Amino acid sequence: MAQEPGAEPLVRRGEETSRGSTELSDLATLKALAQPRRQRMLQHLTVHGPATSATLARALGLNTGATSYHLRELARYGFVEEVDRPARADGHGRERWWRAVPGDRRFPPRSRQSAEMRLVMDELNHHAYAADLELFEQMQVQAQRPLRTRGADGEVGEADPWADAFPYSRGSIRLTLPELRAFFEEYIALLNRYKRPEADTPPGARTVLTRFLAFPAPDAAPENRPAPHDRPGSEPS
Repeated sequence: MAQEPGAEPLVRRGEETSRGSTELSDLATLKALAQPRRQRMLQHLTVHGPATSATLARALGLNTGATSYHLRELARYGFVEEVDRPARADGHGRERWWRAVPGDRRFPPRSRQSAEMRLVMDELNHHAYAADLELFEQMQVQAQRPLRTRGADGEVGEADPWADAFPYSRGSIRLTLPELRAFFEEYIALLNRYKRPEADTPPGARTVLTRFLAFPAPDAAPENRPAPHDRPGSEPS
């Protein structure tokens, strides 16, 4: 995994490419990141931008004591940081605002993970993938709502151009391990090519969540192994 939840850039995007990638090999750091509530908070900061502990509590159905604690822990390990109060934000000036810190954060290869680290990584990935799928399904349902609305003057409004913004691809390619690594780095380079400072972002742009997942297909069955329908006692399906 190249970028864990919360790593998508929101502000000062240009800084990320100059810093390079960072490997998260410290077990305490991975445990801090794997906490399910922190995963949800990072996802909210990524999608919606800077927020306060109270904002996160309302959005995620938590109490402010819990969100404040988790924000401090995330900040301790460098996943979030305090920012100035947004100019158009509601509330009072004493509130602390937080944003997800951008970065290309990578995990150690599974061959270099200890048994305990693998358990933590499995938990982290389980929650991250589940949250991604849930959000994807929510956005698809939202996109299915009526797109054309009638205003007070009786005119029918324009259809939402983002209703079809769900590109999806599945495929398979035959690669060597070095080629797979090169393929992955080219994907990261493509992401970086489209990152830019907020000041350079054109009107109408939205945060788009991208995910990359690749894994080797199961080994082919040995040639001398009978197919299921050829085995004694098997029923045709």
